[in-house]
Amino acid sequence: MPDITITKTRAEPGEASLAVTIPPASVAAAEERATRAYQQRARLPGFRKGKAPAAVVRKKFAEDIRQQALQEVVQESWRVALEQERLKPIADPHIHNLKWEAGAPVTFEFHVELKPDLKLDRLGQFRLTRTVPAVTVAQVDAQLEQLREQRSPWTPVTGEKPKPKDLVDVTIANREHGELKDVQPFQLVLGEGRAIPEVEERILGLLPGESVDATVRFPDDFPEEAKRGQTRDIHLTLREVKRQQLPALDDAFAREVGDFESLDALRAAIGADLAKEAEREADARVRSQLIEQIVAANNVTAPRPLVERALGAYAQAYGVPEDQWPRFAEEFRPLAEAQVRRDLVLDHVTEAHELRATEAELDQRIQELAARRGTPAAQLYASLEKAKRLRDVARSITEEKVFAFLLSQSTVEQT
Repeated sequence: MPDITITKTRAEPGEASLAVTIPPASVAAAEERATRAYQQRARLPGFRKGKAPAAVVRKKFAEDIRQQALQEVVQESWRVALEQERLKPIADPHIHNLKWEAGAPVTFEFHVELKPDLKLDRLGQFRLTRTVPAVTVAQVDAQLEQLREQRSPWTPVTGEKPKPKDLVDVTIANREHGELKDVQPFQLVLGEGRAIPEVEERILGLLPGESVDATVRFPDDFPEEAKRGQTRDIHLTLREVKRQQLPALDDAFAREVGDFESLDALRAAIGADLAKEAEREADARVRSQLIEQIVAANNVTAPRPLVERALGAYAQAYGVPEDQWPRFAEEFRPLAEAQVRRDLVLDHVTEAHELRATEAELDQRIQELAARRGTPAAQLYASLEKAKRLRDVARSITEEKVFAFLLSQSTVEQT
C-alpha cells in the first residue's frame, strides 16, 4: 500500500501521535482480498464450499469482511509508520478518531508510547557507600517469636476479657433509630490495627457473649478519606475469644522447627539468614545510590507517558478502585518516576554494551535454581515458561550483568 500517508502530529519524550490516511483504492483492494478469503472457506446453502458468488459472500459476511480489511490496512499502516518515522515503540499503538465512509479515505490516528532517546555521558567514577549492619540479638529473638507464634494453636478463652494479640470473633451492626442494620461478622487479632482504635477499646471491655452499644469516631488518618472524622452508632457483640499457647523456647522446640540439635543451633541459623539478608539489602542500597548518581550526572528525566504507564501498572497490581486513582497517582508518582528513570538507564546500558542475558546464561540459571529446589531443570523450565516468568529470570540475569559492569567503573567504600 504505497499510497498510505503518515504525518507526525505531536511528539514528546516517550510519546507520539501520527495521522494516517489510506486512499479509497487501497481500502477497496483490502476488502476484495478479505472477500476472496471468505469465499474460499464459506459454506452457504445451495453452494459448494468456495463456490459462492462474491456478491452473496459480501452480503452475508459484510461486517466480518469490513473488520478483516480494516485490520489489514491498520497493520500495513503501522509497518509503514515504523519504517518512515524510525520509531522505537514500547507497546502496540492505540487507535483514535477512526473514520471510514464508503468511497472516502480511511483516516485515524496512532498514539504510541516510545522509548526516548537517551544519552549517558558519564557512567562511572562515582563514590558509593556500602553498609552492612550487624545482626542483633533482638532481631534473632523477634524471628524466634514469630516461629513460636506460627506453631501455636488458637484455643478458646471463656470467662475472661480479651487481651492484645487475642483472636476475636465479633459482629458489628449500624444503629439507626433504634434498629440494627448491616450486621457484619469480623475476625481480627487485637493490636494489629485492622479495626479503628475505639472499636478495639470496646472489644477489650467485653466478655465473650456480651454486647454493647457505642458511638465511635473514624480517626483523621483513616485510609478512606470520606470516612475521616465521621461518627457511627454501632452495636458490637463479642462472640468468641481465642488465645495462642506459645510453646517453650527450648531444644525440643528447635528440633520441631527443623534439623537443629539445640536452641543455640537454631539461633545460629537464624542469625546467618539475617546476615545474608543484610548483605542483600546493602547491595540493593548500593545499586540504588549508583542509579541516583547516574541519573543526576546525566540529567535523566522520566517522560510523562511512561510515568503514567507505570502508575497504571501499579494501580492494577494493587487493585486500586477508579475513584481512588487521583489520590493514588499523587502518592505513587515519585516512585513511578524513579522506576522509569531506573529502567531507562538500565535498558540503555544493556543495549549500548550488549549485556542482555544469553540463552546459555538462562539455561545455567535454570539449572542452578532447579538444583536448589531439588527438581529437574526441564520441569522447572517448563513451569516458568507456562507461568510466563522466563522473562523475569532473564531480566534478573541482565540486571546483574549491567550492575557488575557499572560498579566496576566506580568506587564502593565498605563502612
